[in-house]
Amino acid sequence: MPRIQDIGAFNAVREAGLAKLMPSTPRLTVGMGTCGRGNGAEEVYHALNEAIDRSGLEVMLAGVGCFGSCFQEPMVSIRLPGNPLVMLHRVQANDAARILEAVSTGVMPADLVYCKIEEWDHITAHLRYGQGYPLIPSWTTIPFFKGQKKIVLRNCGLISSSDIEEYIAVGGYQALYKVLIDGRADNVIEQIKAARLRGRGGAGFLTGNKWDFLAKAKADTKYIICNADEGDPGAYMNRNEIEGDPHSLLEGMIIGAYAMGATEGIVYVRAEYPLAVQRLTKAIEQAREYGLLGANILNRGFNFNIELVQGAGAFVCGEETALIASLEGHAGRPHPRPPFPAQ
Repeated sequence: MPRIQDIGAFNAVREAGLAKLMPSTPRLTVGMGTCGRGNGAEEVYHALNEAIDRSGLEVMLAGVGCFGSCFQEPMVSIRLPGNPLVMLHRVQANDAARILEAVSTGVMPADLVYCKIEEWDHITAHLRYGQGYPLIPSWTTIPFFKGQKKIVLRNCGLISSSDIEEYIAVGGYQALYKVLIDGRADNVIEQIKAARLRGRGGAGFLTGNKWDFLAKAKADTKYIICNADEGDPGAYMNRNEIEGDPHSLLEGMIIGAYAMGATEGIVYVRAEYPLAVQRLTKAIEQAREYGLLGANILNRGFNFNIELVQGAGAFVCGEETALIASLEGHAGRPHPRPPFPAQ
């Protein structure tokens, strides 16, 4: 695996990823998140794979995370060179032949068409799919998505969650590269404060303040802990993020660790999220192979490791002091504060 140590290696990996996302041949993807698999996406994937083999066509096939509209699963995307990305919904395994016919003819199966995507977003504006299919509505006009602005989930359902090169192709790890080249941890915290980024829990605590507390704390070893326990009934924000775009979580943790002076990271995730655990484990392995985790990250003298710990399903361990107690091998019970976690 190429170890990224300079901008040349970074760009080479990015180009390899772009060749997968914007190939000169057709590309099909299947939504393989928990919601898609629960609705038959695995059968759809295998049927498409077999249909491609029988057809002799040169077609790329990849699994991606959830695009966001779980009620439309299984979802399949078709991207023909020079044309918009077309999203198909409620696809069944017996639709595979029709989808391959659409790849050959360019005529989309009207009863399966959900929407089209002509351009990704302002962050990855270089990924312009092209114009076409005037009768197919844009995804931004679909009632479910109209009015939404994807930020955290912007890559989910569009890139392969198990391919670090595709993540780098859409801008992944570029923020980390800039942070380490700049070499000013205090500046990172000030930018996070200025952005008024907040935690996604009910308290809405300012992330910049939390990072500042740990940066100022004195310790031989500092840990950054990601709380992905998500014990609230019916909640699945964390699960979708990890299943669809695990490297974004890792990049955020690495940047935070650099800013706070942490050398060890822990992701505490629910054991009831087996697919999220599998994909995050794979992402951690890939990040190490590419030199983005471990010793001397990006050749800048920064060392940081991440390990995955599976929670046993206790709702109370979503509370930070109970979670830390659980990590230390104690009963997962909340502790009075002070001392605060950063202390």
